[in-house]
Amino acid sequence: MTEGTTPAAEGVDTLTRLEQEGEIAADYLEGLLDIADLDGDIDMDVEADRAAVSIISDSTSRDLQKLVGRDGEVLEALQELTRLAVHRETGDRSRLMLDIAGYRARKRAELTELGTKAAEEAKGTGQPVKLKAMTPFERKVVHDAVAIAGLRSESEGEEPQRCVVVLPV
Repeated sequence: MTEGTTPAAEGVDTLTRLEQEGEIAADYLEGLLDIADLDGDIDMDVEADRAAVSIISDSTSRDLQKLVGRDGEVLEALQELTRLAVHRETGDRSRLMLDIAGYRARKRAELTELGTKAAEEAKGTGQPVKLKAMTPFERKVVHDAVAIAGLRSESEGEEPQRCVVVLPV
C-alpha cells in the first residue's frame, strides 16, 4: 500500500486498472475481428484479479472456432498478442484471460473434473498420479481442483511437456 492510500482505495485503483486493460483488449480484438471479417461481440469482466475478455457470437456458425484453433492453440496465441497490445498501451505486464466462443469455460469444466478424478485416484491408491502435458492455463485449473479435493499437486517437466502430478496424502 502506498503512503496516503487506504486498502479500499487500492482496490478501486486495481479494479480501474483491470477495467482499462479490458477496454484496451476489447478495442484490439474488435479491430482483429474487423480485419478477419468475423462477427462477434466482446464481453469484459474482472475475475480473480485479472481482466477477462470473451468473444461471443449469437450465430451458430463456426467462424469463431477458427480463432480457437486445434486444442486452443490459436486462442493461446491471440491471448498473448492481446496481452502485448495491452502492455504496449499501459507499460504494465497483463495477466488478461481471453475466451472465444466459450472454449475456455468448457475446458475449465473438463479440467476441474479431471483434477477431481485424479485426486480421488491418488487418495484411493496412495500413489502419485501423473497427468498428460498441459498448458499453463490447464495446469492452473487442475491444481485448483486438486487443492479443493484436499490434496497437493505440482508441475514437473519442461514446456511444452510440463504436466501435473497429483500427490497422495
